Amino acid sequence: MLEHWRYVHNAVVPPAALSPQDARRRRQWYRLANAYLGDVVVGCSTVRPPTGRDGVATVIARVLPAFRGRGFGTAVWEDGRAHARVLGAAVIETCVLAANEDGLRFALRHGFVEVERYVLEGEPDEWVDLRLPPGGPGD
Repeated sequence: MLEHWRYVHNAVVPPAALSPQDARRRRQWYRLANAYLGDVVVGCSTVRPPTGRDGVATVIARVLPAFRGRGFGTAVWEDGRAHARVLGAAVIETCVLAANEDGLRFALRHGFVEVERYVLEGEPDEWVDLRLPPGGPGD
């Protein structure tokens, strides 16, 4: 399961590629899940539990390019969002690699609004943080 999750993660966000050890560490802190079409992995998700007094959780849905536009992203996102709510999330955010235009369009279609764009120190890639407004279309 973890190797499938890492495969999708690394394919969708190569600038943030993870080693097996990195993925094992993430599994200790976050809920990692996969989506399959039969026996073929098509996507994955990460749910970071709520933090802070605002109860902000992060839900990241990833789908391999060959499987986009077929509803897998929505299924992965809805499952992750439901899990975040069970954990007590009051607010849901996500993070998308700016170069992933499909991912940005998906987030905006699901009601997210852009909060911040940034580049991590020493890295060339731009990232976008988005937040789902309470009571918005995706909430």
